[in-house]
Amino acid sequence: MSESASRSGDSGVDGPRFVGALYVMLVCFSGVAGFLVGTFVENLSAPRFLFVIPFPPTPLGFAAYGALTIAIVLGIPLYLVVYVSENVVEDAT
Repeated sequence: MSESASRSGDSGVDGPRFVGALYVMLVCFSGVAGFLVGTFVENLSAPRFLFVIPFPPTPLGFAAYGALTIAIVLGIPLYLVVYVSENVVEDAT
């Protein structure tokens, strides 16, 4: 085994944990971005989560809207990839 391969194995960061941490960081970042938009942009209309649920046009409303939207948009495909990789690939072998 090469030295670089053994170093990467000893780092303690595996793929699923890294992807999960990246997902959480992106959701948090979008919540902060929504809060900043709600704080510094004037005359905003109320966002509608999933085109149905109106959120208040306040910094907290935009933070919740941003975080929930990114959580859904990234979370569903991520869940499907995990499901397929754990179940469908095992059935094919």
